[in-house]
Parts: sequence; C-alpha cells; structure tokens
Amino acid sequence: MITARIAALAAFGFLAGCALPPEGVGQEGIARYDAAAKSLGCQLVTEPDYLAAEIQTGLKRQQLLDITAYKLSSGGAVRLPDGGVKLTTGACA
Repeated sequence: MITARIAALAAFGFLAGCALPPEGVGQEGIARYDAAAKSLGCQLVTEPDYLAAEIQTGLKRQQLLDITAYKLSSGGAVRLPDGGVKLTTGACA
C-alpha cells in the first residue's frame, strides 16, 4: 500500500515536470528526513521503517510520503526492486 502511494506521488511529481520541495515542509524537515533515513540504512521499505521515520522526524506520514516523492523526482532516491526507496544523496551517497 505504501509502495503504491509512493509510486502515485512520484508519478505526479514526474508529470508536473518540476522537483519542488513539498509544501509545508522546510529544509529543516527534509534534513530530519535525511537523518532518519540514514539511521535506517538509507532505505525506507517497510511499515516499521516509516513509523521509525515518523517518530524520529516528528513529521506526519503524508509529509514523509511527499518528501519521498520529492526525492524520487529530484534524483535524491531510487526505487528498490522489492519495493521501497533508497536515498542516494548526502550522507547516503
């Protein structure tokens, strides 16, 4: 279910043709997302991964999904073959 939502959000971002940070999420929120992803091995795959990221960042699930879509559309993350995403920039490069 999460993977389908991520795919839909990523497709929307791709169709929009621009990689703008999600509305209502500043650079500090994105930095917290990056730090949480790093602590999870730079991958967000399972429900527990997203729950841990929510707890670590203080962001809501939809904000995490929006940031994930932003990362995918801007080249900061790639899809994993078995589902989920892997960050590819910053501390996860």
